[in-house]
Amino acid sequence: MRSSIALAFGFALVLASGLSGCSDDDDAGDNGDASDGDPGDAGDDDDGDNDDGGGPSACGEIEGRCVELSPSDDDRGALQTALIEAQPDDVIFLRAGEYRFASGLSLDVDRVTLRGEGDEQTVLSFAEQSDGAQGLLVTADDFTIEDLAFEDTAGDALKIQNSARVVVRGVRAEWTGGPSQENGAYGIYPVQCTDVLIEFSTVRGASDAGIYVGQTERAVVRNNAAENNVAGIEIENTFEADVYDNIATGNTGGILVFNLPGLQVRNGAGTRVFNNEIVDNNEPNFASGGTVALVPPGTGFVALAAHKVEVFENRFANNQTVQLGVISYHLTLAAWEDETYDPYSDTLYFHDNTFEGGGDMPAGALGGLVRNALDTLPDPPATVPDIVIDGHFDPAKVDQKSGEVMPAFNICLQANEGADFASLGFNGNIKELAPSLDAAPRNCTHPALPAVELDGVPL
Repeated sequence: MRSSIALAFGFALVLASGLSGCSDDDDAGDNGDASDGDPGDAGDDDDGDNDDGGGPSACGEIEGRCVELSPSDDDRGALQTALIEAQPDDVIFLRAGEYRFASGLSLDVDRVTLRGEGDEQTVLSFAEQSDGAQGLLVTADDFTIEDLAFEDTAGDALKIQNSARVVVRGVRAEWTGGPSQENGAYGIYPVQCTDVLIEFSTVRGASDAGIYVGQTERAVVRNNAAENNVAGIEIENTFEADVYDNIATGNTGGILVFNLPGLQVRNGAGTRVFNNEIVDNNEPNFASGGTVALVPPGTGFVALAAHKVEVFENRFANNQTVQLGVISYHLTLAAWEDETYDPYSDTLYFHDNTFEGGGDMPAGALGGLVRNALDTLPDPPATVPDIVIDGHFDPAKVDQKSGEVMPAFNICLQANEGADFASLGFNGNIKELAPSLDAAPRNCTHPALPAVELDGVPL
């Protein structure tokens, strides 16, 4: 494992004074309007001044205006008014302190930056929220948010929808009471976006996914911490994503790559997951429903109906059900009507990962299914093997003579230190599993996937 995780988090600590899905919901929600605020207060700083663009200010050298806010008796009115009256290239700068909100916020102006003084210093508290589907809903392009925190939102903390060129940096989203089904579903939630960068951020306590990238084209998720969520990091129905140098720990499932039926973007592909710490993801599942509710506690990584995924140079440790799993959607036993949906996982390449412990306390319905299947073997393994696949492939991609999946669509394993393997031999009938510990059919390789490049977002 490279040292880049430690270096990156150290850098983030210096800059930000410390680092502290699933769903097919496309509804934007209603975050209200700014009628409870005074429009004349928008952009006021402590002196009642509003800095013009083009010169030095608390926002640094910027093209637009620097709109400074501090905590007040009407935080929602002041910030929502600033968001409504924002102009392209504005920076809305939130001084350190706790801002309190009883309803959600929204932004639909392009090229706006929302910035705080650190994710422990500038805190947006929604503990008293009674209105709005999220803390902040953004439907604008070229949006940057950095160095602040969302706490205790009633729904999703930060939702960004139908946006291009998005940067989320140094943001903390947290439900401070710990894991609970009453917590919001998503922490950082870009959906139906293009060119997304999420980095140096922390999410704790999401009842679906901490960091969720859904139905998106081109995303980079790096140098983040996902802790005590149902799913730590989830990439769903997305094309071209790089997930690296993250820590996923204390979740129900560490990192998930899913394709689900019935969504506007279908059959995502091209995700790389590498250089991550995926350890001790044994939190009981506290999701209220949806596919993520099926994830058993003790899951490190799982690919569900995933295509063209490369997982390499990660450290897996002490995930008590399974360290790395692959299933088809058929194994969920859920029905679907989307005729374009591909429910099978294929063209996956797992290599150069390390494995420690794990598999010793399989939990949940799927964990029990795996354990029971393995116990039918003449010499069953004492613990669930590190890598488990259901072995269910698209019949159109199986060689009819050999009965094996065609090489171009195989699940390939190479140089996974300390790993053992099992296939459940699932053929579509849950009552006819034919488990095997033979990894020889997976002794193959695929071409390395290319690094993701974001259009208009420097990396």
